[in-house]
Amino acid sequence: MALALAAALVLLLGQGVRRLIDVGFASADGASHLNQAALVMFAVVVALGLTTALRFYLMAWLGERVAADLRAALFGQVLRLSPAFFETMRTGDVLTRLTTDTAQLQGLIGSAVSQWLRSAVIAVGALVMLIVTSPKLALLVVAVVPLVVLPLVLFGRRERKLARSAQDRIADLGAYAEETVNALRTVQAFTHEAVDRARFGARVEDSIGAALRRARMRALLILSVILLGFGAITLSLWVGGLEVVHGRMSGGELSAFVFYAVLVATSATSMSELWGEVQRAAGSADRIAELLAETPSIAAPMHPVPLPAASPGRPAGLVQFDAVSFHYPSRPDTSALDQFSLRVEPGETVALVGPSGAGKTTVFQMLLRFYDPASGRVLLDGVDVRDADPDAVRARIGLVSQDPVSFGADVWDNIRYGRPGASDADVRAAARAAAAGFLDDLPQGFNTFLGERGVRLSGGQRQRVAIARAILRDAPVLLLDEATSALDAESEAAVQHALAVLAQGRTTLVIAHRLATVRRADRIIVMDAGRVVAMGPHDALVRQGGLYARLAELQFAAA
Repeated sequence: MALALAAALVLLLGQGVRRLIDVGFASADGASHLNQAALVMFAVVVALGLTTALRFYLMAWLGERVAADLRAALFGQVLRLSPAFFETMRTGDVLTRLTTDTAQLQGLIGSAVSQWLRSAVIAVGALVMLIVTSPKLALLVVAVVPLVVLPLVLFGRRERKLARSAQDRIADLGAYAEETVNALRTVQAFTHEAVDRARFGARVEDSIGAALRRARMRALLILSVILLGFGAITLSLWVGGLEVVHGRMSGGELSAFVFYAVLVATSATSMSELWGEVQRAAGSADRIAELLAETPSIAAPMHPVPLPAASPGRPAGLVQFDAVSFHYPSRPDTSALDQFSLRVEPGETVALVGPSGAGKTTVFQMLLRFYDPASGRVLLDGVDVRDADPDAVRARIGLVSQDPVSFGADVWDNIRYGRPGASDADVRAAARAAAAGFLDDLPQGFNTFLGERGVRLSGGQRQRVAIARAILRDAPVLLLDEATSALDAESEAAVQHALAVLAQGRTTLVIAHRLATVRRADRIIVMDAGRVVAMGPHDALVRQGGLYARLAELQFAAA
C-alpha cells in the first residue's frame, strides 16, 4: 500500500509541473496560482517522503524476517541430514548457503524487490500519463518498450547462470578457508603457508573471473536499456518541440510529458540494474532450495515402534547385529561390515579389537543409526533401529569418541550437553566421576569459556570432559571409542575406575588398544575386514594365536 501510494504521488508531481507552467506562468494572477501550486507540490513531496520511508522500513523488516526464517530452516535441515550427505558435501559450502546465499535473498527482498516493484509501478503509471498527455508522442515511447524488455529476458537468463557460477566459486573459497583455518596448527607446523596462500589466491581469482563475467553481461544489459530508453526520450522531445512551435501543444503539457518520459526511462534503467540483483539472488535461491530439498537418508518412520521400557525383569541395553553388511556411500567397492553378527546382553562389556579398517567404528555408527545396513538388521532391545525413532534410539546411548568434541561454551554447557536439564550438582558429580577435578582450577572454574573446539584444554582434559558428558547422560548403552587414549597413566587409572563403575548394569561396547581396558571386558571380539574372526577372553585368544595374538604382541608389549 505504501509503495502504490508513493508511486501515485510521484506521478502527481508531473501534473503539478504542468499546472505550474500553464497556470502559474501564463495566467494574469500568476503569482497567486504559482503559490498555490507550490504549496500543493510541497504537500505532495511531504506525503511522498513519509510513504517512501514507511515502504523502506516495512521491506527491510520483511527482508530480515525472511532471512531469519530461511537460516533457521536451513540449519534445521542440516541437523536432520545424515553423515552420508557430508561424505560428498563440503562443510564450507553448507556454511556459505547458510550465510552468503541467505544474505543475497535478504538484500533482494529487503531492498531490490521493493525498488524493482516501485520502478515497475511508476513506469506503468508514467506510460498511462504519457498517453493521457499526448497519445502521438506516447506511441514513440511505447514502441521502444518491447525493445527494452527483450534484453531483460535474453541477458537475464544468461546472467542467472553466471550468478549461480559466481556463488559456487564463493562457496569454494569458504570451504577452503574453513578447512585451512581448522587445520591452522598443522599448516604452520608443516610450513605450508605459502602453498595455501597460492591455492587460496587461485580460488580468489576464479571467483573474480566468475563475478566479472556476470558483471559484463549486466553492463551490456544496462547499456542496451539506456540507449533505447533515453534515445526514445530524445526523439519524443524533438517531436514535442515541433508540436509546441506549431501551437498544437502547450509548454506545460510538453514539460509534463518530458517528466513522465524521464520517469519511464529512469524506471526502466533502474529495473534493468535491479534485474541483475534478481538474477544473482535467483542463483542463491537455487542453492538454498537444493539444500532444503535434500531428503535425509535417515529418518523416523511414519509410525515408529517404541522401544520397550526397562523393568526389573527386563533391563534395557540388549544389542544385536544380525548378518549386517554395509559399505560407505563414498566407498561403494569396499565393505565396512560383511555379514557381521553380534549379540551383547544387557550389562555385558564387550571390547572390539582389530586392525585399522576392520569395521570397529562402523559398528558404533550403525548402532547410532548414522547409516542403515545394506542387508541384515541392527536391533536395540529387540527392536530394529530402522523401525524406531532415531531420537529414541540415540537417547539410550552414551558416547565417548576418540577425538573428543568440545563446544565454544563454558564447562557447564559442555558437560550438560549430555543431559540439558541436569542440575549443577549433577554436572559436578559427573565431573568428579570422570576424574575432572582440574575444572575447579580453571580461571573461572566451571564458568570458564573453553574456546572454539576446546582450545583452552589439553587433549586429556577434553577427553575427561567428554567422559563426564557421557556419565551425565546415564544411558543404558555406553560406547567408548578409545575413551582413555589421550590420558596419562595417573588420569587413566582414575578414569578407568570411573568407567568401571559407570559400566555396571550397562551394556558397554569398547574400542580400545589399551591392555587394561581389553582385559576387563567380559568378551573380546576380534574383527578383520568387517567380519568377526575370533571371540573370547584375553588369555584364551592369546593362546589361540592368530590375529589377536599378533595384535597383542604389537600393541600390549609395553604393558
